[in-house]
Amino acid sequence: MSDLVLDKVSRWFGNVVAVNDVTMTIGPGVTGLLGPNGAGKTTLMAMMAGFLAPSSGTVTLDGEPVWRHTDAYRLIGLVPERELSFGYLTGRQFVRANADLHRLPDAAGATERILEVVDMVEPSARRIDTYSKGMRQRVKIAAALVHDPTVLLLDEPFNGVDPRQRMHLMDLLRRLGDDGCTVLFSSHILEEVERLARHIEVVVSGRHAASGDFGAIRRLMTDRPVRYSITSSDDRALAAVLIARPAVQSVNLRPQGGLEVQVSDLGTFAADLAPLTRSHGLTLFELSPSDESLESVFAYLVDR
Repeated sequence: MSDLVLDKVSRWFGNVVAVNDVTMTIGPGVTGLLGPNGAGKTTLMAMMAGFLAPSSGTVTLDGEPVWRHTDAYRLIGLVPERELSFGYLTGRQFVRANADLHRLPDAAGATERILEVVDMVEPSARRIDTYSKGMRQRVKIAAALVHDPTVLLLDEPFNGVDPRQRMHLMDLLRRLGDDGCTVLFSSHILEEVERLARHIEVVVSGRHAASGDFGAIRRLMTDRPVRYSITSSDDRALAAVLIARPAVQSVNLRPQGGLEVQVSDLGTFAADLAPLTRSHGLTLFELSPSDESLESVFAYLVDR
């Protein structure tokens, strides 16, 4: 198990600041690195992988600096977003070349094993320049995994991958995370992150905007009203009761049934709701937050 630690990391290119004073720790399991296009995700990945030096701050793997620390590369697998420039090689040759670079004792066996893991055994005899985008993504993942790294960094790994292949790769990353591998993947597609990683690191305009479970992040947003979906034995009667409460900002009846309630003081609302409904002879059937999704959290962080 390995920990990647970024401490006050910045990176600039001339007068352009791509990453600004980012501090975060990436540990075992699957973590999503989330941000809009141009937020600095790829630059962060390059510094974590040791391919780019921080302009200031440090990136360490298990306490050792990653930049110019060649032993660290044995523990890291990188799947870059950019396209492969080795189209003249077959998929098998490309993965085998990575196995040879790591001086694996059984490079041929490791190559065949990992090609099977990513479901690329049959196409591996073909040249990479004949592959679809999804196949090129899978062969990049195979090359990154051939030496069994403890840290796997993936930059937009699902771009161009069809739905069946996406499910296969998501299952693979979950298994790696469950086995103790430190898996970090970047994406600007909220659905991908929500399905694969509960823990997120959010980067906006080169800055670290949030870290943690996205439900917990939402609950820390005290300056934003909380919305709840509620169904009861008599929704209209409950709406009349709730709208008179000081903590309730608005109540809307949903066409499909139930209420959409917006509250400013979650603590007061939660404490009062059960005795309030009981005293009016009403029964609650459902109470759930309606804005604790990753989409809601992300929109708030980007727009603030």
